[in-house]
Amino acid sequence: MTNQLAEPMPKRELYWVMGALMLGMLLAALDSTIVATALPTIVGDLHGANHLSWVVVAYLLSTTVSTPLWGKLGDLHGRKVYFQAAIVIFLVGSMLCGLANSMPMLILFRALQGLGGGGLMVGAQAVIADLVPPRDRGRYAGFFGATFGAATVLGPLLGGVIVEYWSWRWIFFVNLPFGIVALVVCAAVLPSAGARVQHVIDYAGIVTLTISASALILFTSLGGTSFAWSSAKSIGLLVIGLAAAVVFVIIERRSPEPILAPQLFANRVFSSASAIGFVVGFAMFGAMTFLPLYLQLVRGVSPTMSGIRLLPMMVGLFTASIVTGQLVSKGWRYRPFPILGTAVMTVGLGLLGALDVKTSEIAMDAYILVLGVGLGLVMQVLVTAVQNAVNPSDLGAATAGANFFRSIGGSFGTAVFGALYVNDLPHQLAAGLASHPISGKLLSPSLWNAATLRKLPPAELSIILHAIAGSIQSVYRWALPFGALAVVLSLTLPEVKLRTSLHPIADEIPMSNAEALE
Repeated sequence: MTNQLAEPMPKRELYWVMGALMLGMLLAALDSTIVATALPTIVGDLHGANHLSWVVVAYLLSTTVSTPLWGKLGDLHGRKVYFQAAIVIFLVGSMLCGLANSMPMLILFRALQGLGGGGLMVGAQAVIADLVPPRDRGRYAGFFGATFGAATVLGPLLGGVIVEYWSWRWIFFVNLPFGIVALVVCAAVLPSAGARVQHVIDYAGIVTLTISASALILFTSLGGTSFAWSSAKSIGLLVIGLAAAVVFVIIERRSPEPILAPQLFANRVFSSASAIGFVVGFAMFGAMTFLPLYLQLVRGVSPTMSGIRLLPMMVGLFTASIVTGQLVSKGWRYRPFPILGTAVMTVGLGLLGALDVKTSEIAMDAYILVLGVGLGLVMQVLVTAVQNAVNPSDLGAATAGANFFRSIGGSFGTAVFGALYVNDLPHQLAAGLASHPISGKLLSPSLWNAATLRKLPPAELSIILHAIAGSIQSVYRWALPFGALAVVLSLTLPEVKLRTSLHPIADEIPMSNAEALE
């Protein structure tokens, strides 16, 4: 069976579908970052500070491990029903999160919300791939990339505003009206799937992939914070994750309908784009974690203002993503954009490595803008390239796979750079304390926030701010080699002519690696 339409959808109807899909993706992407500025308030209300990180990890974990499942189910039975199901699950999870009265309940409901969020992320990109030929898909894919990037930047800003003027519960309740609109529009205008046939669901693959991804994400998220990297718990999670990954590969090779088909990795475009996405996610999410920290602690701005100060990144990402999509749709080759984008991203990381206590606001805005432009040039083009290079029957699985590797890369990057920051900060402090010892109680980073730091005497404040800024500089400098690796990997991405129809058989050039335009 195929989910594709015989003819492209009329533009008027397609605009309605695009609006609903973008709204669904916006909600899912926002909820991965919007809770960041609300966590202190949530902990104060529900208590359980020792479980604070799980509010974020539960959503990230559930979203990441569910994306291949959603993609494969859409391939087998049609996108519409599963995209609608993802919206419903996301809305139910959002409502329950807003009603939660304890941290364990909130963590459980965040996992449920993340399950729906995974379906929204992969479903939106797969649905548009069913409706629009690859040659014309760039202009629409650009809007998806811009939506994802805008959500990443706007999340902390909206979270800060909602917490400051309403209640943290409205962070979740605000999803309900927008999700209902997306559900109604999808029900009205999204085409139904064709005839259904019997399929075999790869339950063993689903279970082993979930175990592997869960263990590895928990290893990178909790290792070095909740317990030491060398502890039995860290090593155990790593061993379980790697062992489950090996078992998953074995199962997928034998499964009649694998959740992540091994033949996808034989496709040069998919394997290259997945590797690029992993490294870009590693550098992007890892680096972006420290911009709000720098703004709030070193520059002394509020959580809301720190979100506003990230707007140059959104402008750069949004503009570059839209322009790239338009150019690809007009016949430009897509391969140069990831190469240029990863290079610009690396330059942006290097510029951010120069941030210090005295960096001017204009310079900081320019550095953030450069990073946003680089990310906008590369992110969504990879999805378009993958969707163009695979068989339509693998479209959802390939789209989910590309998102899966980017998410896994982001989890690794956040954890690794976080560990680098935590390990470097004491050395930075020790260097400052050599000339001016300060009170021992001020040496605990857990006690630092923008308000308390500004109450310190100027000499003590200067030592701490320089230590924080120096550690953040180290993080961005460590990110530079990963940016360079992304540039090298982008050179391996083949150029395959974008199809001008929804079916490969109707195109002049077949979909095969042999037809790559080098």
